[in-house]
This record gives sequence, structure tokens and C-alpha cells, in this order.
Amino acid sequence: MPRAVSTKISRSHDLSAGSLRPAAAKSDQHGSNQNSSATTKNPIFNTDKFGQHILKNPLVAQGIVDKANLKPTDMVLEVGPGTGNLTVRILEKAKKTTVVEMDPRMAAELSKRVQGKPEQRKLEIMIGDFVKTDLPYFDVCISNTPYQISSPLVFKILSHRPLFRCAILMFQREFALRLLARPGSNLWCRLSANVQLYAKVDHIMKVSRNSFRPPPQVESSVVRITPLNPPPPIPFEEFDGLTRIVFTRRNKVVRACFFGAKGVLDMLEANYKVWCAEREVMVDDSVPFSQVVDAILRDTGCADNRAAKMDIDDLLKLLAAFHEKGIHFS
Repeated sequence: MPRAVSTKISRSHDLSAGSLRPAAAKSDQHGSNQNSSATTKNPIFNTDKFGQHILKNPLVAQGIVDKANLKPTDMVLEVGPGTGNLTVRILEKAKKTTVVEMDPRMAAELSKRVQGKPEQRKLEIMIGDFVKTDLPYFDVCISNTPYQISSPLVFKILSHRPLFRCAILMFQREFALRLLARPGSNLWCRLSANVQLYAKVDHIMKVSRNSFRPPPQVESSVVRITPLNPPPPIPFEEFDGLTRIVFTRRNKVVRACFFGAKGVLDMLEANYKVWCAEREVMVDDSVPFSQVVDAILRDTGCADNRAAKMDIDDLLKLLAAFHEKGIHFS
């Protein structure tokens, strides 16, 4: 990178070969095997290693930034800025923009793009793996998300404190639809429940594969995620532990998820004993543990429910009943 570039650049961790962002599977990225010959020869792109598909449609880029309703006082976090087609638009409206980019070459291109311009002093570039990066304060998150980190990105920002105002994120269409899914639909899943417990999710726009260079194999969608403020006082590890069990067989009755899956009862009983030991409470072994679990499922009316049709209130009711008996999921 030229020495004249004064944009703040930091590395979130050592960029060894093992820490570079891996290419995602075909089903979880912008179709990395569909490179055009022109793009493959372009040294700026490394789609095979980083899954890079640059947003080239200016109308889509401007639409994403407009939907963020940025204020002149906003601190913005952008993930995976690439060559900066979103970044330059964000810099026009926000007070400061911090970008997290895995590829040092892309970071250099972005630095060159703002070099010598007034926006340069408002940009900070962090080179590294977003999943391993300590995030700064931000009001708004904007991302043309590298699809292989879609889930980690969502849960990392939702767990960030203090809470941000909103996030405008582009995902693979199927992933976005699962974020938006409602109970009873074919796409309602553990991801849907876990995210919707802590945030409101809205669909913003569809994005054609032709809006990217190189074009991916899949279509995309942009969603707005608005965290609930204040957030519900439910430990994520507990709710996620429950949904991990019941959505393993989303179309089976809940009782089968607890009694038909190997190791579930053993894990819960071990957690129960740890909980009792930490509180110096005697373990109640007057009733077999399996009967205790069965009674909870029956008393809550969830034994014959199917996770595919359970809403968040149903799941919270079940979680509270387990907690009443000292049974935890993490």
C-alpha cells in the first residue's frame, strides 16, 4: 500500500494463511465457481479464496444506504466493503465509518479510492476476520455480507452492546427468507426463532445476481434487522440450546426430540446436577429424570407439538418450565 495513504488501518488479528476467509460451499455463497474469464484474470478478485462478488449496480447500492436512514452523527460499521461501492455512499452521510475487510488487497483499493478526499478522515479500515474482530461502537451496520459468515454476523451484532439502531444486510435469498419466516411455514427454523426473539426483521428489496461482478449462482435479498430495545432477559445460550433440540426434528413431536435423540436426556441431567451443585441444593432423585422431563412436556402441552408450528411464546413457555425444575440447556 502506498505510504501516502493516511487512512487509519488496523489488523484485528494475524493474517496467517489459516486465518483467511475460506470460500463457502456452493449453497452458502454467491456461486463462486461461476467466475467469468475476465474476472478470473483480474488480480483484484480472488473469488475462490474469499467468495468475493462485488456489488456493481449503483441503484442497488444507493438504495441500501438510503434504507439505513443515516444521520450526520452516525457511526457506521460496514462488513466486507470490497472496493467500496457502498462505502463511498455511506461516507457522504455518516460521521465515521469503520469497515472490516478480510482481503488486504481490497482494503488497499478502498484506501486508494478515498485518498486525498475529505471522506478519507472519516474512514477506518480493519483488516481481518470479522468473526474474530472486537467491534467498535456503531449506530448502524451495513453489509454486502460474505455469505459464509451470514449466521455468525447476525448473532455477533445482536449480542453487541450497546445496542445499535438497525442493520441493513444483504444475504443469499434463501437465508434471508429463513430470517423472515413465520411459525408454520416451510422455512420456519431454529435460525428464524433465535433471531426473532431478539429483533424485528423486515424485507427491504430483492437483488438480481446480475447486480454483482462476477454474477453469483443465487439471487439475493436485503433485510433490515432492528434489535428489540430493551432486549428480552433470556440468555441466548439457553434459548439456543432448547431450539437446537426441538428443531433437530422440526416435523416430529417435541417429545420425540427429547426422547428419540441420543444423548439429550443425559446432557440435561448432567446440567441439572451441575445447577444443583452450584447452588448447594440436593439432587432430587426420587423420580427418574426421564419422567421429570416427560412431565414438563405434558404439563406445558408441548409434548405433541411440532417445532415447525411452535411460535416464540410456545418456546419461551417450555424454556421457563424447564428452568423452574432447575433444568438448563447450556
